[in-house]
Amino acid sequence: MAVVRTCLLKVLSHRRNRNPLVSYLSHSPPPLTTTTTAASTTTTTTTPMHSFTLSASLSTSHTTTRSKPMCLYHTQGKCTKMDDLIHLDKFNHDCSRDLQVNIADLNKIRSQNLDFFLVLDLEGKVEILEFPVLMINAKTLHVEDIFHRFVRPSKMTEQIINEYIEGKYGKIGVDRVWHDTAIPFTEVIDEFEAWLMQQKLWIGGELNRAAFVTCGNWDLKTKVPQQCEVSRMKLPLYFMEWINLKDIYLNFYNRRATGMVTMMKELQIPLVGSHHLGIDDTKNIARVLQHMLIDGALVQITARKNARSPQDVNFLFKNRIR
Repeated sequence: MAVVRTCLLKVLSHRRNRNPLVSYLSHSPPPLTTTTTAASTTTTTTTPMHSFTLSASLSTSHTTTRSKPMCLYHTQGKCTKMDDLIHLDKFNHDCSRDLQVNIADLNKIRSQNLDFFLVLDLEGKVEILEFPVLMINAKTLHVEDIFHRFVRPSKMTEQIINEYIEGKYGKIGVDRVWHDTAIPFTEVIDEFEAWLMQQKLWIGGELNRAAFVTCGNWDLKTKVPQQCEVSRMKLPLYFMEWINLKDIYLNFYNRRATGMVTMMKELQIPLVGSHHLGIDDTKNIARVLQHMLIDGALVQITARKNARSPQDVNFLFKNRIR
């Protein structure tokens, strides 16, 4: 009996230790699991857990619940499986899930000059491949809405497009959804403008109490104008000014950050999703923005194009990242 009892105890102990939640609560933290965002494929990699204290701006609820990849058909309004319980159990359909804030921290936020921040992070070096925007409320830090489109290049052969997408998205299992949903940049902009008007952010002339937030100047200073030229369209007026979060970071914390990952490490914010998947990078930039707002930062326009000569940019901060 003693031998049987000992074996039973070992089996029960093994089963308890297989439960990551029990292990997390009872022992030292397990390795941090990062789930690659995909539409129909989930790739999981494990990296060592670094010692950190979660940002006050971030809810800790996601650290004790099963991580789900984002349904990228859903982010583009094209998910046809919203009544499929297996699909709903496997994929996340709530873009705000990783961007929850503690209500008690909201009284730390300074009064801002803007009502909404449009966090943008483009993907694609040759032509734009992905156009994601998160609309963040400047007072509540809540994700009000999302606009996300994959973009089909207009000046490439199908063979080059396939190679481009395989190299960019194939390794994270997002190539299929890209091919299924990507549309030309001109159509993306038409849909984006309709979205802006629906949100009452754009009525012509300039954005209404809102501004784009980017991690660097490249997205709106360089890439969008280049893409507009390739797509033979005029640069929309709402792309004439933006907030470079790296400049805000430098002036607020008096620390120079080279990019999103550096800011997240310094602020001890864990990375979510897949780096260089635009929608995930946009969420991570938004997490940095939330942290800075709760720390008391004033987030304001850092760069503005010359209306008569859009290639000329006036940088409004003397102390800035070059």
